[in-house]
Amino acid sequence: MKHLTTAIYGKISGSDFSTAIGGRLYKGRAPQPATYPYAVYFVVSDAPEKTYTESFENVIVQFSLFSTASGTTEIEDIYTYLTALYDECALSITGATLVWMRRANAVFQTEDHTTLAGTAQVWAYHVDYEIMTQAS
Repeated sequence: MKHLTTAIYGKISGSDFSTAIGGRLYKGRAPQPATYPYAVYFVVSDAPEKTYTESFENVIVQFSLFSTASGTTEIEDIYTYLTALYDECALSITGATLVWMRRANAVFQTEDHTTLAGTAQVWAYHVDYEIMTQAS
């Protein structure tokens, strides 16, 4: 799992997605206080799949995108850059071969986040990717 999440993180370097979030992509959770906009990614599930001769991992990874901009343009741009970077992408994963990385689900909503200044209304996208890898 560590090699997969390292490959996911490594892919953002120099991308429009990285620029849009100011390079603030965190694994698991954001530090407090976090500067907006930012993104968090984490493994939701990991299920092994085996045939008689092959081993696969079917992993769901969620990206959560957050913005405090007054309108939706910033969060929608971040979502567009995320999907351009990761939809059906190629990843170099130590010890495994990527079979596919495809977007499975996306939910757009507003959330209340607690900040040092109090409570802030935040735009949020939660985007799930299904990732199938095969052991090398």
